[in-house]
Amino acid sequence: MSTNAMFGRYWEADSPIHRLDPRTKIVGTALLVVTVFCAGNFTALAAVAVFTVGMFALARIPFLQALRSIAPLTFIIVLTALFNLFYVQGGTVYLDWGWLRISQEGVRQALFVAVRLTLLLLSGSLLTLTTTSLDITEALEQLLSPLARIGVPAHEFSLVMGIALRFLPQFVDEFQTIRAAQLARGAKLATSPVKGGLSGLTSLLVPLFASAFRHADTLSAAMDARCYHGAMGRTRLNPLRFARADTVALAALVALLVACIVLSIAPRMPI
Repeated sequence: MSTNAMFGRYWEADSPIHRLDPRTKIVGTALLVVTVFCAGNFTALAAVAVFTVGMFALARIPFLQALRSIAPLTFIIVLTALFNLFYVQGGTVYLDWGWLRISQEGVRQALFVAVRLTLLLLSGSLLTLTTTSLDITEALEQLLSPLARIGVPAHEFSLVMGIALRFLPQFVDEFQTIRAAQLARGAKLATSPVKGGLSGLTSLLVPLFASAFRHADTLSAAMDARCYHGAMGRTRLNPLRFARADTVALAALVALLVACIVLSIAPRMPI
């Protein structure tokens, strides 16, 4: 497997996290996301960060590899942190240069938001790194199956999500290949859009979209050749089953959620 792991790519290993039921990992990821949003101070975020790092260690995934998995999305963290840095005001003013003003509260909020978003991305990355796209698809379908009674297309929604997760790493690899090919042909891709880089961006996006449509046609032809007709009559070689480890994992996540809520409201509680 390539060492350039990214969001959506599976990291093959034999660990307690990999062996958990995929339904447990999806529900656990949702609980972890709620926990991150409930963390109201740096103490609570630190508890979530320690738990998240521990999960990556338990999954036998190098933390540097985990950071690489969210690298394509770091621009979201940077932009959000900068907005909070410049627009949130309060406390000691560190820099006052006309319209540019940085205060103590802005720095604190920027750091807080950056850590929170990083933990959110790592939570989603832990799911995709430890669960195959087929398992995610099957787990989503079973979790959404009660909604199918009221007309929600649970199987189709799960299939779309599984296909997206499956092809996301491949499209990133193809984007890098197309970029290397265009650079070898003398394309000037390093310029900014203001200075004429739009044509360079077009030279990347057009082949990428053409490749995406080609993959879609191939996939639809393969599904049609295999007489795929949706969820009717489908069986599974290894049915999903809950185990004791799944109960322990969910209990630990609930305990973390309660601990973060207590840590977040503790400074406000009267002594």
